[in-house]
Amino acid sequence: MTANVTPQTVRPIPEFDGVHDIWPRGKRLEAVRSAAEAYRERFVRQGTVAGIRSVDIAAAPYPSRYAFQGYNLSINPMISIINRMFVIQFEGFDGELKTLVWEPTVAAGSAEAPFYGKLQKMAGDFLSDKVFAKYYNDPDAVLPRLGLHNDDVDYVSFDHLHVQDVRMIMGSDQVIPGEREPRAPLFPNGKLLVHRKELGTFEAPHPMQWAWYVDGGMDGVPAERLEVIDGDVELGVGVSLLWTPGHTDGNHSLVVNTPDGVWVSSENGMAADSWQPELSKIPGVKQQARFFNREVVLNANTLEDSLDQYDSMVKEKAMASRSPKDSRWLQIIPSSECAPWKRQWPVVPTFTHGGLNYGTITKPSR
Repeated sequence: MTANVTPQTVRPIPEFDGVHDIWPRGKRLEAVRSAAEAYRERFVRQGTVAGIRSVDIAAAPYPSRYAFQGYNLSINPMISIINRMFVIQFEGFDGELKTLVWEPTVAAGSAEAPFYGKLQKMAGDFLSDKVFAKYYNDPDAVLPRLGLHNDDVDYVSFDHLHVQDVRMIMGSDQVIPGEREPRAPLFPNGKLLVHRKELGTFEAPHPMQWAWYVDGGMDGVPAERLEVIDGDVELGVGVSLLWTPGHTDGNHSLVVNTPDGVWVSSENGMAADSWQPELSKIPGVKQQARFFNREVVLNANTLEDSLDQYDSMVKEKAMASRSPKDSRWLQIIPSSECAPWKRQWPVVPTFTHGGLNYGTITKPSR
């Protein structure tokens, strides 16, 4: 796949040049941390986004042993995680107002990932669809409620493409098996910002990756609908996508600057506890992290590269501001977050930020 990126679309972030190549690994971790601290100073000076809204999309079942790297003690083998979508508006480098949709997950596509297909067979329809799952909003219905049309979207992106059928979001010129005609895109003018390594995984997944990617999920997606990126990039004023490998090779994290400071979103962790286990009240998490002298706890369903994922979570911590609601906690909001439901006690987040609502979402003038 040929990259389709211009300087007017994104800009590379020089502070991170070469840090992922440093060896030995302990020195790489400190280089990643230092680079993030240096970039944060420049990032906040550039200004804030024009507006951001978050909307819950759906809750899905998830093994509790994955959520906190097996550190947590639990009487429930399954918990639920809530997927959320963000709508962000910001000034692009061409001076125009841009709209980014982050994580517009289509639940019907996610159900086709091998992991969830097997889980459905094991747990049955009732547990899978009625107990662990809950549906809040369809991604294509969110923007009209914010005064926008779906064709106002400039960019679409995900932190990674686990359980995503990209055809259902970006459209395809091929017919999805079981359907009668090719899918039209949810956001007709939007381009998918995707890391080159994430596309490579779709082309040839390793057996350790297979269970989490929808087979054929990129088939027929037109190349002109993709903006292929490498490394860390800035999209415009107050918005960056930082390459955070480990959970997947092409994982990247959303970073936005707001009046309350910098927020980070990714699925490297499942709750605020993941980035600050020393504050966790989930049994086992604080104790195990202390025993192993670790400052973060991974979302551990794949463990493609746990050392890289650890470094990436430290990168996220170094970027995030302190919460004005409780200054002990950093402003890191998981893109899929452990649900705060009593029925999955004791695996309940110690602290949740809730949704994001800053600035104004406006109809583009174009």
